Amino acid sequence: MAREPSYPDDAPVGGETDASTAADDKAAGGNRTRQLVTGAAIGIGSAALVAALLYANRSRKSGGDDRN
Repeated sequence: MAREPSYPDDAPVGGETDASTAADDKAAGGNRTRQLVTGAAIGIGSAALVAALLYANRSRKSGGDDRN
């Protein structure tokens, strides 16, 4: 005989969902996505700035291995 799963006492019964809970979950997911995209954009921008600074500060001497 199979055992029935146990659920928390405050869990909705029979597929009933609270509309505000569903809306809150959706808003939280959208906020997290926005934060991830913002973080990625900041990371890419930071890397671009570092690359630009390294490029601007490199030696402009012509010649092979003559570095001071």
